[in-house]
Amino acid sequence: MARLFALVTAILLCTSSALASEPLVYTGLLSNTAVGGYDTVSYFEAGGPAKGSARHTVEYNGATWRFANPENLALFKEEPERYAPAYGGYCAWAISQGNLAKGDPKYWTVRDGRLYLNYSQSVHDQWLEDPEGFIRQANEKWPKVLE
Repeated sequence: MARLFALVTAILLCTSSALASEPLVYTGLLSNTAVGGYDTVSYFEAGGPAKGSARHTVEYNGATWRFANPENLALFKEEPERYAPAYGGYCAWAISQGNLAKGDPKYWTVRDGRLYLNYSQSVHDQWLEDPEGFIRQANEKWPKVLE
């Protein structure tokens, strides 16, 4: 019985450490769609979020990305690093604190050509108090925070 307990414990420890790593792109628990299905190009080209369509999709960094139209899909395919949100769409403020939280596509900022998402309005308000400082902190923690 003691051997069985030790074996089960070892398996659980190995499994939990293997499962501890989070995906590079936040997609939610029951989805593989990045940014809640919003078109990330629209933040740059239309000045704000637009819902993407299942008719205009691409796979990138292990997630499905949706776009409002074929033109935005083409722009993303040309330069996905430019249009994908920082920190894989996780909340930028949470990353700066060394934590993971979902990024909500409704709470966003584009700074120096990069899209940043935040968890909520209150977190977004806090983010706006010192975005450069939070970006610096988040850059130091990303992608180690996924481990």
